[in-house]
Amino acid sequence: MSDTTPRTPVRILHLEDSRVDHALVKFALQRSQMPCELTLVDTLEDFQRELEARTHDVVLADYHLPGFNGLDAWELVRHSGIVIPFVILSGAIGEAAAVEAMHRGVDDYLLKDNMQRLAHVIERALEVAETRRAKAQADAELAESRQRLAELAEHLQTSIEQERADIAREIHDDIGGSLAAVKLDLSWIARRSTLDTEMRQHVDTALDMLQHALGASQRIMMNLRPPILDQGLVAAVQWMGASFEKRTGVRVTVRRSGDAIEVPHEVQLVAYRTAQEALTNVLKHAHATTVEIDLSDREGVLTLEVSDNGHGMGPEALRKAKSFGLLGLKERAAKVGGWMDVSSSPRGTSVILSVPLNAAAGEGLADNNREGNGDDQSDFV
Repeated sequence: MSDTTPRTPVRILHLEDSRVDHALVKFALQRSQMPCELTLVDTLEDFQRELEARTHDVVLADYHLPGFNGLDAWELVRHSGIVIPFVILSGAIGEAAAVEAMHRGVDDYLLKDNMQRLAHVIERALEVAETRRAKAQADAELAESRQRLAELAEHLQTSIEQERADIAREIHDDIGGSLAAVKLDLSWIARRSTLDTEMRQHVDTALDMLQHALGASQRIMMNLRPPILDQGLVAAVQWMGASFEKRTGVRVTVRRSGDAIEVPHEVQLVAYRTAQEALTNVLKHAHATTVEIDLSDREGVLTLEVSDNGHGMGPEALRKAKSFGLLGLKERAAKVGGWMDVSSSPRGTSVILSVPLNAAAGEGLADNNREGNGDDQSDFV
């Protein structure tokens, strides 16, 4: 069954100084049964005027023209930013000129003694242009989608940090305060009452359980939002390493370029969470006996490296679809202008965070100072 749907005429801007050649083009297109509308121009000024009208689908240009050539017309198109298929039709274009034209981005060229292929060349140029437009649109939509996902990830991370701070504050103010008050009352009872042996054992056991609960509350609060971050990144990382070593028995060595490293609050938090996630992975997967943490701000770049001597991770683990911890850290690093690399071998795994400390660091530090130390998360007792 033949397609009887009327075809939309192709609007062709024809740059040609010969009326005879223009008539030959019209005749060739009529013979090929391509519906078209031709607009003839023979000067660069008229060509530019018609081009800026944006009413044409394709440009068909002769190569040799009075005072200029087809490549001059193409350069005008390219610098105008107008995206339109451009085909050179010439009676005497050499191979070198044809190669140069294609190299500059011209869609196609055709010799005038091969006019029977003109319709095919135009249709192909239109198809290629449509493919390019579709790809450009898809790329733009993909970039927009990625930007939205990045903004969503940033929003989620900000919300998570705020929730952590709120929960830590609740633990400190409510749970910690209540446990401390109960401990004080039990201690008062133990000092001022005459208790038999069994009763004193119960009081002592209750005091021990309260002390355990206070310690657990402090540990949870410190993991959520450690107040030691207010003392600087170096102190926070050292505390984290010491706590990890005490809790797991894995030896942790912390090396730093100085006793204090001044970084914006956002960068400080990214570095701290990176070290925290790396140590969590060591505990879960590495089966390591030693961990080394290197913290440096040399050459204007904050570098945090966490290395272990575990059995390492395979490529499939690094590419695992649900590696949200590492993926989240990479997104957070990108948001502060940095990047994160993970390398692994049978001798261990290394997580490296790098963040250039540029002029924006001053603004970040100012924001950090404005936040102040409003959350009093000191010891409960």
